Amino acid sequence: MPARQSEIGQSAPGGGINVTQRIIKLIVALSRLCGVISALFILIAVILTCQMIWIRFVLNGSTVWQTEAVIYLMVSATLIGLPYVQFLRGHVRVDLLPILLGPDLGKILSVTTQILSLVIIGVMTWYSWDMWHVAWQGKWTSDTIWGVRLAIPYFALPVGFGVYFLQLLAELIAILTGRHATLVNSSDFEEAH
Repeated sequence: MPARQSEIGQSAPGGGINVTQRIIKLIVALSRLCGVISALFILIAVILTCQMIWIRFVLNGSTVWQTEAVIYLMVSATLIGLPYVQFLRGHVRVDLLPILLGPDLGKILSVTTQILSLVIIGVMTWYSWDMWHVAWQGKWTSDTIWGVRLAIPYFALPVGFGVYFLQLLAELIAILTGRHATLVNSSDFEEAH
């Protein structure tokens, strides 16, 4: 039995953490880091918005770059926050069908959904990486007075979708190894072992 436990992602012989657990812990850490970065982007956007309001309405001045920066920060926060929201199970979901199907068919539905999600997010990651790379090589800039290099805000696309893909992959591994609830409710992945 201990060999089987190690094989499906539980403790390795000797009580250590096996490779699957380490990979999932790394992905969870990346998702959490993305959540922190996303929150910082939102905070910076709020501060810039307040600064922009102060300049426009109190000092009666003009703003050049603030509006564009706030837009890029909010879009980047949304994209980079995707894996963290998935980790927290913060997306809207309907549990009625899996409950009605029962544990066996519910698991098949869950695995199928995860695989389809991985395919879709994988395609989005690939094309967003390509778009970022083209913008980087072409030294694209925005058509505004600020003229920001578009590779900078576009970088949120492959990062957000890439880590989101990894988070979905970690959840698929957790479902297949019977650790789905542990990953979802983890304060740390190995605590339930």
